[in-house]
Amino acid sequence: MKGRNCSMERVEALIKKYQDTVVEHYHWLHAHPEVSGQEKETAAYIAAQLRKMGLEPTENVGGYGVTAVIKGRGPGKCVGLRADFDALPIQECTGLPFASQNPGVMHACGHDTHTAMLLGTAQVLMDLRDTFDGCVKLIFQPSEENSADSGAKKMIADGALENPHVDAIIGQHINPEKPVGTIGTRVGADSAASDRFFITVEGKSSHASQPQNGIDTIAVSAQIISALQTIVARNVAPLKSAVVTIGKISGGDRYNVLAGRVDMEGTCRNHDPAVRDMIEQRMESIIRGVAEGMGATYTFRYVRGYSPIMNDKDMIELLCATASEIIGEENIEIKPAPGLGGEDFSFFAEKVPGAFYRMGCHAEGTPIWPAHNEHMVVDPACFPVGMQIMTESALNYLAK
Repeated sequence: MKGRNCSMERVEALIKKYQDTVVEHYHWLHAHPEVSGQEKETAAYIAAQLRKMGLEPTENVGGYGVTAVIKGRGPGKCVGLRADFDALPIQECTGLPFASQNPGVMHACGHDTHTAMLLGTAQVLMDLRDTFDGCVKLIFQPSEENSADSGAKKMIADGALENPHVDAIIGQHINPEKPVGTIGTRVGADSAASDRFFITVEGKSSHASQPQNGIDTIAVSAQIISALQTIVARNVAPLKSAVVTIGKISGGDRYNVLAGRVDMEGTCRNHDPAVRDMIEQRMESIIRGVAEGMGATYTFRYVRGYSPIMNDKDMIELLCATASEIIGEENIEIKPAPGLGGEDFSFFAEKVPGAFYRMGCHAEGTPIWPAHNEHMVVDPACFPVGMQIMTESALNYLAK
């Protein structure tokens, strides 16, 4: 390394200085969630806060994306720091005083915390810009939750990794099932391919007392759902990982009428391209066989979404070395295998060396609620940890 021009103590002091402001950002963002593709007010809030810091944000990057560049004292490399900011179509049940003000929408995956921490990290780095060479590119990304319309992919296509060119990128995600002061990561694959599928089954309505006059699409769909589960149980090798999940189903209009149509949506997760291809093919074959065998017709659409995150070895080593100075090596979990969650940070990491980690945010003594749950709560005590890891990692990368 070329050496750092600021101490860890100075970074910690600045984080403490801005900690209350970060909590204020978090409260506003949590209370005003917007789902993928509709994050207009969130993006405007982010841009306004960046302007208050003296930055000149670029808005509407690949949709509602926002970027800004913090320039150091002289020329050098550019490191990207990324946070996502879309919410989920979930009715919040936390009872928090700053709970969602938008009915049916909630920050149940912690993207509000990611954005609040990156805004705080930006303020710290602005105060330190006379201590490092190169620059830091802030990337605030919409539409992470929509695998069919990735915000990362759209931002990249709109030049988010250029002007200046980003040489490496770092991203973080909260983990509500792990305690504050811990992180987890790994070299190589760190998430799964995340695909979506859409199934429509059409039959014939009739009175429930005369089922012989109709084709019951609920009965057909029940057989399809059961048969699709055999793909993982019988077509995927036991030592490989895969998931086929139907998360949404709708059909029927009345209790005593056979449903003439059923619509289903779901997701597939895996780490192996061959398994990915096989699942799509087997799904089509099973749906066709069951539907035709029971006299119904169907449509099936399979949409390939996110690829797995591939963490760069050198970037993970830098991240872990940095984090060990902050939280201790014993609080860093090197995961033995990737998870099956999907994350479109993968598209950034396909373009430039990337490091992605998950940070514990669970408060000791409180119930554990997983991400995407209507009760999920984040302990703000994790904010200084996330800010320091992002800040120190960026500085250490630029000092290499």
